[in-house]
Amino acid sequence: MSKKEKKRRKEQEKEEKKERKKLKQVAESAGTYSDGHPLDEVHYLECKLILKADRFTSVKSFRQFADFVRHAAARSGVEFDTSGCSGVTPQIREVLFLDTPDFRLYNNAFILRRRTLYENGFPVGEPEIVFKFRHPDLQTAAETDVRPSIPGPHLMKFKAEALPLKERLGGFRLLYSHTVQFPMSSAPDSENRRAAREIAKALPVLEKLSFAGDEQVQLVNQMIVEEVLQDLGVLDFGKGIAAKGSASLWRSRGEHRSLVGEFSFQTRFRRRDELHKKALHRVETFFVALQEALGEWVSLSTTKTGIVYQLNGNPPTAHE
Repeated sequence: MSKKEKKRRKEQEKEEKKERKKLKQVAESAGTYSDGHPLDEVHYLECKLILKADRFTSVKSFRQFADFVRHAAARSGVEFDTSGCSGVTPQIREVLFLDTPDFRLYNNAFILRRRTLYENGFPVGEPEIVFKFRHPDLQTAAETDVRPSIPGPHLMKFKAEALPLKERLGGFRLLYSHTVQFPMSSAPDSENRRAAREIAKALPVLEKLSFAGDEQVQLVNQMIVEEVLQDLGVLDFGKGIAAKGSASLWRSRGEHRSLVGEFSFQTRFRRRDELHKKALHRVETFFVALQEALGEWVSLSTTKTGIVYQLNGNPPTAHE
């Protein structure tokens, strides 16, 4: 191994050590918002593998992917129960990303999208608005107040998201996703719901982006995403930590061009001390083992959102 390669490997090991320390401190943040409310704390840990889209061509391919998950789980001392997903068919969701023409939201680490669930070809319920701030620094994510100013109900979620390293398989890096979700009916009535200033009234954290009077948000890269989501089973890491695993395919609505795939699993906890050290170690071991089992399936250095934003080249400034 050359000196250059040894130096690079040493730097990577140093980064992995830093990320491992962050995982152990996943829910720790301190301070208050401007109104004195304590900063939101992380209550979700989600692990994601971004996958090459050509691997998913049918429902059968989702089932075959579950075999990779099962083998990696067995190697890591993790139980994988698929009985509850036997015969379950994929869900279909429509996903729209909205931003200014110069991608000002994404350039400032904000993501705004609308999701609609479909059954048997027709929308079910009303569309859901998902707004998030995603950043690699926990304190920065916690201090960014994404609470909405809307008349209807909403749901706050603060997640630690584990992704593979950007350069190679066999490790992980953390992003923090500070999110609010609400149905369209919770948003204020407006004649022009795509007016940037109206959106900033509902999501006050965006007011600092200084929108012009007639500025509008639009569909990012004119892309309507169709998401095919298949639940695969439940992973049990012990010590009360369990997570539902699912695989998904994103493709363009209309031409059905496959964009990207993903496998993810998520656990929820109320307090930091619920994340038992041994169970966290199993989470990390399984996540690394699955990367090694999948090999060329994994697409490094990207996210699903990043794929949509980069469709036409000239990618914006990503914080992911």
